[in-house]
Amino acid sequence: MNKQPMAARKRDEASSSTFPSSSSSLKRWRYDVFISFRGEDTRKTFTSHLCMALKEAGINVFIDNEELRRGQDIGAELVRAIQGSRISVIVFSKWYADSTWCLEELVKIMECKRTLGQIVLPIFYDVDPSDVRKQTRSFAEAFLKHKDTDHNKVQRWRDALLGSGNLSGWDLTNTLDG
Repeated sequence: MNKQPMAARKRDEASSSTFPSSSSSLKRWRYDVFISFRGEDTRKTFTSHLCMALKEAGINVFIDNEELRRGQDIGAELVRAIQGSRISVIVFSKWYADSTWCLEELVKIMECKRTLGQIVLPIFYDVDPSDVRKQTRSFAEAFLKHKDTDHNKVQRWRDALLGSGNLSGWDLTNTLDG
C-alpha cells in the first residue's frame, strides 16, 4: 500500500499526466508555466496570488518580475522563457492591450502554440472575452493609442487577440476578490 499522503499522490499523478516525464520533454520545457500580464493592472493582486499558488503546488513558473537577472536583454530572455514554457497563461485585464510589450508577448505565445504545441490558457480578469476577441471597450481604446504603429505589427496584435480570445479559458468578470 502506498503510504504517500493522498494530496501528494494526486498532485504527482496530475503532474505526470500533464507534464510528460520523457527525457526529451524535460529538455524541451524549461518552465511549466509562463504568465503574461499587465503589471499595473494585476501584479499585486490576482497575478501574484496565482503565481504563489502555482509555486506552492510545485509548478515551475516564469513571471517577468522574478526571473530576469539584472543586465540581461529583457526582450531576448522573455522570448526564451515563452519558447521554453509548456503552458502560457495570459491574464487579460482592462489595460492589457495598452502595453505594446504585452501584445508582443501575446504574438510570440500564439506563435509557440502553433509551432511548438504550447498550451495557452486565457484568464479574463474583469474583462469580457468578447472585448478581447473584437477589440472593443478598453481594447478599442488601446488600439487608438497604437494608431501610429506599423500596420503589419498592429494586425499581428489584433490576430493574436482574436485567436487567444477564442480559446477556452476562465472568465473572472465581476467575481469577488478575483
